[in-house]
Amino acid sequence: MRRLCVGLVLSAVAMAAMAGTLKSPNGKLTVKVKGHGLVVSYQRQPVLEMPSVGMPDGSCLNFVFSQEVTADYTMLAGKRLHCTNEANEYKSGALVLRVFNDGIAFRSETQGQEQTVYRIPEGTKRWIQQWNDAYEGIFPLQTTSKVKPESGLGRPSLTPDGYNCRWGYPALIEPRNGVFVLLSEANIEKGQSASCLYNDGELFRVVADETVAGQSSGHTPWRIAIIGTLADVVQSTLVTDVAEPCRLQDVSWIHPGVVSWIYWAYNHGSKDYQIIKKYVDMAVTLNLPYVLIDAEWDEMRDGKTIDDAIGYARQKGVRPLIWYNSSVGWVEGAPGPKFRLNKPEDREREFAWCEKMGVAGVKIDFFSGDSQKNMDYCIDLLECAARHHLLVNFHGATIPRGWQRTYPNLLSTEGVYGAEWYNNVPHFTKKAASHNATLPFTRNVIGPMDYTPCTFSDSQHPHITSNGHELALTVLYESGLQHLADKPESYLSQPVEVQQFLAHLPTVWDETRFVSGYPGECAVLARRSGKKWYVAGINGCDETQTLQLPLAFLPKGSVTLYTDGTPWSITYPMAIPSEIVCKPRGGFVIVVEPDSRCAGYNLPVNQ
Repeated sequence: MRRLCVGLVLSAVAMAAMAGTLKSPNGKLTVKVKGHGLVVSYQRQPVLEMPSVGMPDGSCLNFVFSQEVTADYTMLAGKRLHCTNEANEYKSGALVLRVFNDGIAFRSETQGQEQTVYRIPEGTKRWIQQWNDAYEGIFPLQTTSKVKPESGLGRPSLTPDGYNCRWGYPALIEPRNGVFVLLSEANIEKGQSASCLYNDGELFRVVADETVAGQSSGHTPWRIAIIGTLADVVQSTLVTDVAEPCRLQDVSWIHPGVVSWIYWAYNHGSKDYQIIKKYVDMAVTLNLPYVLIDAEWDEMRDGKTIDDAIGYARQKGVRPLIWYNSSVGWVEGAPGPKFRLNKPEDREREFAWCEKMGVAGVKIDFFSGDSQKNMDYCIDLLECAARHHLLVNFHGATIPRGWQRTYPNLLSTEGVYGAEWYNNVPHFTKKAASHNATLPFTRNVIGPMDYTPCTFSDSQHPHITSNGHELALTVLYESGLQHLADKPESYLSQPVEVQQFLAHLPTVWDETRFVSGYPGECAVLARRSGKKWYVAGINGCDETQTLQLPLAFLPKGSVTLYTDGTPWSITYPMAIPSEIVCKPRGGFVIVVEPDSRCAGYNLPVNQ
C-alpha cells in the first residue's frame, strides 16, 4: 500500500511538471515557466522573476520531473549540526532545477556562456553590497539600482552615467511585505570560477568571473535563492544542502573554538613576543583553546622567533593558529610571510612543519578575487591543510559557498566588513550598528563569518555601540572560530560574570532560531548548545527600541540577563522577559539553562 501511495505522489508531481507548475514538497513554493525563464511564487504570490535561466538553446523550457531529493547530513559547525531538507528535482534539457521547501537551486549541466538573469523591479527594497575582491562592504537599504559607488572598496564597475553595476552575493530583496529572497550560489568545484551580479536597470545578470573552457565538473555551480519569511532565510541551510558531502575520512581532529587575536588592538603585535605572551595568557585566563599569531611573525624582534611563540603557547596549553599571505592578492608592500604556500611542494613542506610544531590551524589572507585560479587554489589549500590536520580561516577572500560542508576544516571565512575596519577608516563608527543588524539576514546566512566581534575598548577609530551590543555579537554571529580581538586588559577588567560568559562561549550550535527583527533596524536570534539556550539581540538604530521576544519555545530554567547599564546590568530574572527596552545601538544576551528537575523536556521542532 505504501509503495502505491508513493507512486501516486510521484505521478502527481510529474503531472504538475508537465502542466507547467513545479512545486516544493511542502507546497509553499511553486515555479512556472515563462518563455526562457521562470517565475517563482511563495504562498501563491509571485516573488522572483528570472527572464532567462541557465544556457537556453533557443527553445522554451520544458521541465520533466526527475526525482525527489533529500538532504540529511551532520555538520561539525554552523547554525545547525543536523541539517535536513527536501526538494523536488526537475530537468529541462541540460538545466536541473530543485525546488526545496525554503528556496530553489538550479544549474546547467553543460558548458558555454550562462544567461541567467534576475529581475529586481525599481522600488523593491534590497540589501546588496558593491562587489570587491574581499567582499568587505556594507548592505545598505536601497530601493533602486541607481546607486553611486562607495569609496574605498576597490575599483567599481560603473554604468555610463556613473552608477555602480557590479554586485556581490548574497543579495537580499523584499519583493512583498514580509517575504524575502536571498540570492547566492553554492558548491564551487575545481575548474570553476565564482560569479557575481551585473545589472542593466532592473535586470541583474549572473556573470562568472571568467568563462572556463573544458571545466572538469561539466556543470555550473548551483545558483540558489532562499525564499520565505525572515525566519526561513535566517534558518536556511540551503547553501550546504547542495554542496558536495564531506570529503575527509577522519574529522576527529577538527575542534571549533574561541580564539584570542592580536591584530585589532596591536596592529604589528605579532612581531612582539611579549605581546603574543599577553594573548596566550589571556587565553589561559578565559579558558580559550586557541591563540592566533597574525602577520609578520616571520619578523619577530628581540631575538625571538615563531618557534618561541609556538612553544610558549603549547607550554600553557593553548593551541596556536598562524597567519600566511596567500601571495596572489596584495603582495607588494604587504606583510609576510609570503610565497610559502603557492607551489604544491612548498605548501606540503610548510604545512608539514606546522603539524610538527603543534600548530592547530592557519589563517590565509589577501586573495585576488573569484577567478578559477583562486577557487582552485583555495581547494588545494583546504585539501593540503586537511592532510596535515590544520584548521583553516580564509581572509581577504570570497564568501562561503558550501566548502564548510565539503571541507569541514574550513571553520571560518572573513568576506565581511567587520570590526577590523575600526582599524582602517573613521566612517565605520557611525555605520557599524545598522550594518551589524543587517549581517544576520545577509552575509551570515550563507556561512561562518569572521567578523571579530566583542570589542569593549577602541581601536584606531572609536566605536559607539554599547557593551551589551558587543557581547551579543558573539552569539548573533556564527563562526566555528570566534576571535576575541580586544586588549587582554579590556576583557579582564569586565565583571566576572562577563568573563565567565566568554570562557564558556560555544562556537558550535545544535540549532538556530530567528526570534524577531528587520534588516538594519534590529536582530534577535536564539541558538542552542546542548540543552543551554543563548538569545542575543541588538539595536541597529540611534534611538531606543523595544525588542520583542516571542520565546515560548524555550524551556523553563535558570535565566541570566546581560544588558546595558553603567556599563553593565547583569540580573537573574525569575522568568524570560517578553520584551527588552534596548538603548540606542545597544544589545543584550539571555542565557537559559534548563532546570535539571525538568530533564527530558521536548526540544522544539523548527517550523
